[in-house]
Amino acid sequence: MIKAKKITVQQIDIGLYEDNRQDYISLTDIARYKNPNEPKDVVKNWMRSRTTIEFLGLWEQLNNPGFKGVDFDPFLFEAGSNSFTLSPSRWIEATHATGIVSKSGKNGGTFAHKDIAFEFASWISAGFKLYLIKEFQRLKEEESRRHQSAWNLQRTLAKINYQIHADAIRDNLIPKEVTQQQAGRVYASEADLLNVALFGMTAKAWRDNRTDKPDNLRDNATLEQLVVLSNMESINALLIQQGLSQSERLIQLNRVAISQMKSLIESRAAKKLRS
Repeated sequence: MIKAKKITVQQIDIGLYEDNRQDYISLTDIARYKNPNEPKDVVKNWMRSRTTIEFLGLWEQLNNPGFKGVDFDPFLFEAGSNSFTLSPSRWIEATHATGIVSKSGKNGGTFAHKDIAFEFASWISAGFKLYLIKEFQRLKEEESRRHQSAWNLQRTLAKINYQIHADAIRDNLIPKEVTQQQAGRVYASEADLLNVALFGMTAKAWRDNRTDKPDNLRDNATLEQLVVLSNMESINALLIQQGLSQSERLIQLNRVAISQMKSLIESRAAKKLRS
């Protein structure tokens, strides 16, 4: 059953609909934040990037059994070149993608599964993404109160890409650079790889040193940390595909964590959200 609705983010009305318990958000409306007159061009520019194509392809591989990987490969090969262009309708038709949907009519436009929509919003503006997530969270919390069903921000972000499996230390927002010893150590899981990149310690170290805190580090996460974790998941997946070792990925992910946390914390939008 399809349920249409909308939210307002920084005075921009953004259409949403729910189909088979999956939430889709209008990329066309999000793009109006950057270009109110030609939002379609903003979406097409985003889809020209190789990073975008890699992310879309990975999402489809993880969530869409009918995805045509053979027809995806030429897009990946051409992406990023000056002559490369790609529209949502061409992407959908060629690959049988389900993460992006083109709808016609009065309330039509390009819609995307929330995982992809949040990624697009991050490309538009880190601050706008935070506002979008916060407003989306408010909507879902209202719905869950009406239906008496549990929902929270962590569960939504946990499904971005394939799983957010990292934790947070509330009192240490800016990650520290990993040491040479940490970079050379092989961790037992990808979860702890992200933990060390962002928080400087493994999940076990948290449990051993934070007996007064909840066992689940995610329960202590700030909004900014959850946003960075979701971004790190997609980046880590791409680095794995590129064949990088754990130690190499740890160094790169740590740099990403430091850069993105500084950007979010220093942004005016992020400060307003925390106030």
